[in-house]
Amino acid sequence: MKRFENKVALVTGAQRGIGYDIARAFAAEGADVVMTDVSAEGVKAAAAAIAGETGARTLALAADVTDYKDCERSLEETFKAFGKLDVLVNNAGVARDNLVLRMKEEDFQAVLDVNLKGAFLMAKAASRSMLRLRSGRIINIASVVGQSGNAGQANYAASKAGLIGLTKSLAREFASRQVLVNAVAPGYIRTAMTDGFPEEAKARLLEMVPLGRLGSGDDVAKAVLFLAGEDSPYITGQVLAVNGGIYM
Repeated sequence: MKRFENKVALVTGAQRGIGYDIARAFAAEGADVVMTDVSAEGVKAAAAAIAGETGARTLALAADVTDYKDCERSLEETFKAFGKLDVLVNNAGVARDNLVLRMKEEDFQAVLDVNLKGAFLMAKAASRSMLRLRSGRIINIASVVGQSGNAGQANYAASKAGLIGLTKSLAREFASRQVLVNAVAPGYIRTAMTDGFPEEAKARLLEMVPLGRLGSGDDVAKAVLFLAGEDSPYITGQVLAVNGGIYM
């Protein structure tokens, strides 16, 4: 039997990148997977690709995590399609990097709205059923820069540091109802963007990572599945770093 048979997982920001890899990992382990993103066409294609590859049941939803009505609708559609929700993965995120002196106020706010407020709204929407049923896992995708800070990413680092604080607070609020809340903090992950970096920039990145390689979406997905599964029943309020040792 696969690890997540008869389970339902919802992943935000699942059209591509880490979110897509997390959704595919759940599907490969037997879960019914709900994938949300702001692009209706993009998330629909992503869900169809995962369903075709794994044979899993998938549901694609266009949703803006900064809009609570969209968050509630995502949960309603999940229950309509699959009858329940076992795992919520708050992965949706944006970056608008710049030095503080050049950063526009709206760029600072936009990143906090998606990365932090969006996770709060989705957790709020999902928690109602989880708390009532006394069961559920919420996993927030933070970042190494939320732990270490990073020049040129004050907005992104602040949003991810806030997400870690949100994780710990939700864990304390929900523990009595057996709803576990944890975070995964990826380091530098290989993406289409990093693949396009000049070789010199790639070399500098690799010099910073003790393990000598960039991470993959699968590395992050494996950590998420561990926290969502039966092997972590006594873990809550924690941050699992998946960063190759770049921050210890």
